[in-house]
Amino acid sequence: MLKVKSRLISRKRRHRRVRTKISGTPLRPRLNVFRSSKHIYAQVIDDQSGKTLAAASSLDPKLRSDLPSGSNREGARKVGALLAQRAVDHGIKDVVFDRGGYLYHGRVKELAEGAREAGLNF
Repeated sequence: MLKVKSRLISRKRRHRRVRTKISGTPLRPRLNVFRSSKHIYAQVIDDQSGKTLAAASSLDPKLRSDLPSGSNREGARKVGALLAQRAVDHGIKDVVFDRGGYLYHGRVKELAEGAREAGLNF
């Protein structure tokens, strides 16, 4: 139990440290990632207005029927592709990637690669 808390606290510290350096603007919004043990979530956020411009997750009805699980790399790649498709539909091509304090590895990396393949630049 103590190990889980310290891991969560460390991740939140890393995320806070990264967030002091990056923020989303109307020209280049922030692509934020949240990863839980069962699902993965991603949002494109304009921090100046405080609005979410596009969002996707492994719980999305479009992906729910295709994915056996949202907790694997294949599912994360599909979530990234869906998010990029929605962002491009809103006229967003360039984003700043915010990995949320997680290592750029595994599901986070797959989500980023899926978004890049579907047309986002970061």
